[in-house]
Amino acid sequence: MVQSAPRARSRHRRPRHVLAAVLATALLGGLGTFTVDRFAGAADDEAPSAPVNSAAAALAASRVAEKLDRGLVAVPASGGILVSWRMLGDDPSDVSFRLYRGSTLIEETSKTNFLDTAGSSSDMYEIRAVVGGTEKPGGKARAWASGRQDIPLQKPAGGTTRDGVAYTYSANDASAADLDGDGQYELVLKWVPSNATDVANSGTCTGPTIYDAYELSGERLWRINLGTNVRSGSHYDSFQVYDYDGDGRAEMAVRTSDGSRDSAGTVIGSATASHLADNCAVLSGPEYLSVFDGRTGRVMDSEPFQPARGSVADWGDTWGNREGRLLSATAYVSGSKPSMIFSRGIYERIAIAAYDWDGTQISRRWTFDSNSSTNYGKGYDQQGNHNLAVADVDGDGKDEILYGAMAVDDNGGGLWTTKLGHGDALHVGDLNPARPGLESFNVHEHTDSAYGFEMHDARTGQVLWGSRTGTDVGRGICADLTREHAGAECWSSGGGLYAANGTKISDAVPAFGGAASYNSAIWWDGDPHRELLDHRWSGTAGSGYGQILKYNGTAELTRIWADTEARSNNWTKGNPALTADLLGDWREEMLWRNADSTALRLYTTPHPTEYRLPTLMHDPVYRLGVAWQNTGYNQPPQVSYYLGTK
Repeated sequence: MVQSAPRARSRHRRPRHVLAAVLATALLGGLGTFTVDRFAGAADDEAPSAPVNSAAAALAASRVAEKLDRGLVAVPASGGILVSWRMLGDDPSDVSFRLYRGSTLIEETSKTNFLDTAGSSSDMYEIRAVVGGTEKPGGKARAWASGRQDIPLQKPAGGTTRDGVAYTYSANDASAADLDGDGQYELVLKWVPSNATDVANSGTCTGPTIYDAYELSGERLWRINLGTNVRSGSHYDSFQVYDYDGDGRAEMAVRTSDGSRDSAGTVIGSATASHLADNCAVLSGPEYLSVFDGRTGRVMDSEPFQPARGSVADWGDTWGNREGRLLSATAYVSGSKPSMIFSRGIYERIAIAAYDWDGTQISRRWTFDSNSSTNYGKGYDQQGNHNLAVADVDGDGKDEILYGAMAVDDNGGGLWTTKLGHGDALHVGDLNPARPGLESFNVHEHTDSAYGFEMHDARTGQVLWGSRTGTDVGRGICADLTREHAGAECWSSGGGLYAANGTKISDAVPAFGGAASYNSAIWWDGDPHRELLDHRWSGTAGSGYGQILKYNGTAELTRIWADTEARSNNWTKGNPALTADLLGDWREEMLWRNADSTALRLYTTPHPTEYRLPTLMHDPVYRLGVAWQNTGYNQPPQVSYYLGTK
């Protein structure tokens, strides 16, 4: 019997935002074309415009977006203090804003940022929206003292595994959600032990994974410990933080086992059972899906985890390496309500389950299994990635799960498979605005695959273009870098920089200081192009330092930001803890840990912009991308529409 806190709870239901015809139409008031608003100083040929895709339009009709405040932030910038704030997905197209320094009105504008040349780091600002001539209550924020805000952390004490190996903790992946219903984002941070690793490293035991919740001020809200029966590593402990029951406060969902403890010390399952095999893998014993209250960290319900382990050999080996490859996501498979998605397997058998949470208990909606009588022999096995994506690819208002080289429909049925095999990266969005719908750019690991990298139609799986490389292509990314080519540019470790239509731009891929950059991306400066987010190897084991790189038409990138004390989570992929549009206008923030994991460093852009969009967090594909960003090999979130220049 699973031990848990009582299921019943009483919650005050807060008003919720229904997405208005996605971001673009919140600006334009129609479903014709999407054009980012442009103000004085922006050249005509820089204006991003593209048809709104039907999938995004369908999503807008029924989905509920987080009710957010204006996210006001003020940061030192060249020439003064840059103040920026959110435009919301349901703001009317003619919304304008009044910005106050103290009690003094200093600007009336339709923009969502303002460079206060008379401002200082001691100033307090207030923003108020003006709708129909009426000034609405806003929010206040004091200017930061520097270009970052440090969020102090309470680092867990280390320990010793059963084989006598000492371990310490470092901050790792994070996710953001409104845990307490105040309209502001809180963070859930994963702590990993220094011996966290895959079972591929047989014989290595790990310390337990720990999760903390923090306000951006650094106030810790709670701590959860998964215990030793859940191995710590990038494939075992992904987590989802989202408002699943629509009450305005997010929950956390994660796989647990005997000995997992919530914030109050409540034990899930048995407090004394140990299921570690001789090689330190966990090949037996119960697994649970547990949902925790986002405000308190207390477990509210735990149910047997699906997809179940079953026969270890079904997943591709007998010692538990491939059995333990698990991913997670959040998806609106029913259209209007978010569901939790948990999976098992990427190399052989693949199984995916969708769960709902009604505020009281967990219920399983469906399970997809490549070994089922319906799917067996149709090419869904061996197609998984170390990551996944979620989008409504067919425009019916319900999400599909893009799971590497295959996709699962919103009802749990197989949708398509390219049969191109396993890969390490995929990107899904409106990558090519010249064609309808969404596209997916994938890289593939198998040297005998027909394509080492390719772009395909996200609805049908039809390959649009690509190249056979005969190599293991381990990295790949798409981002709009330049207006010289329509759509996003795509490149990979397989070689070459390509336009969205498959035209080869260059044999060389974007690089800085001799190191190719295809790890992540960020909307950071004032134009609508995306910058590259990466790390520079620091010589310190296990991490590099953060940097932002700009494409200027040649393969050699320009570095526009770096901080040698902003440390990445790993040495191969250079991830920060999180990138997301957490504050201010539509540009993204980033969270890096400091060298000793005593703080997270939150950075926001110091660059003014002549463009305005509603917060990216009110775009359905982007918001769910932030939710799955911590899963497996982290990938940057994309948007459901084309954001860039053409």
